Amino acid sequence: MTRCSLALSFLGKIVKLGYYHEPLSSLLHYRNAKPDIEIYNSVTVALCKSRYVNDALQVFYQMENKGFIPSLVTYNSLIRRLCKSGRRSEATGLLCDMITKKIHPNLITFNGLIHASVKKGNVLEAKEFYKEMIRRSIDPDIRIYNSLINGLCMHSRLDEAKKTLNFMVTKGCLPNVVTYNTLIKGFCKSNNVHDGIQLLCEMAREGICGDTFTYNSLIHGFCQAGKFNVAQKVMRHMSESCVPRDIITFNILLGFLCDTGEIEKAMAIFRGDMENNEIEFDTITYNSMINGFCKHNRIRG
Repeated sequence: MTRCSLALSFLGKIVKLGYYHEPLSSLLHYRNAKPDIEIYNSVTVALCKSRYVNDALQVFYQMENKGFIPSLVTYNSLIRRLCKSGRRSEATGLLCDMITKKIHPNLITFNGLIHASVKKGNVLEAKEFYKEMIRRSIDPDIRIYNSLINGLCMHSRLDEAKKTLNFMVTKGCLPNVVTYNTLIKGFCKSNNVHDGIQLLCEMAREGICGDTFTYNSLIHGFCQAGKFNVAQKVMRHMSESCVPRDIITFNILLGFLCDTGEIEKAMAIFRGDMENNEIEFDTITYNSMINGFCKHNRIRG
């Protein structure tokens, strides 16, 4: 390897470590240096990891102009970073470009695209990417299924989301706590909290422990349904299962109690459970209490 090549290789490592702040176009051709395909790929990937996506694209196009074909890792890095930057159309363009060049996309390629589509609320696009995976005989993993289930729940397509859970199990892909949390939240938001409880029972049968997010979704669901006593039972079950309660847990209860005029009960939690468990109050806590006092004429001079 020449001195220039060594220097450019070292440049890739500098970028990877986060010390890069200048454009690379001049550096890549410093003193007529002739970077090879490995250097172009490593610099592009390093720039993506450091979130310099525009510079990464600049190097990518330089590489193509020199007649080099980018690697699968390079394409995946660019697609992932573009997706994270909200530039889905450019990411999709790169997918088409790599397919044209006979570079076969893999699980990592589609994971970024599906996750980005769901994040933007475009579940139809996510399902199209999923179908393309299947056409290419790429087996989805838990992250792909979780993204699809999340997208379906966001659009209240809960039956389809549950069928996706059942389907992934038949394919040997076992759900995890994220899968169940997504479904439980979806059911509770749609006032189907009973189905949420059934999913919690299913988790227990499968040996999957619910976490704070699981129980908070259920507590919020029961409060939303006006069933505060059941919400309290869920909270007790949460403690018995050694699942930690957080500020969100208590804010859900306080919000409901203050809304419905149960100020004494709210104060009992505020001054009792929260202080005893050393839960630090936040803005939402104080706003709930103040709004409750004002709404129900409990203001003292």
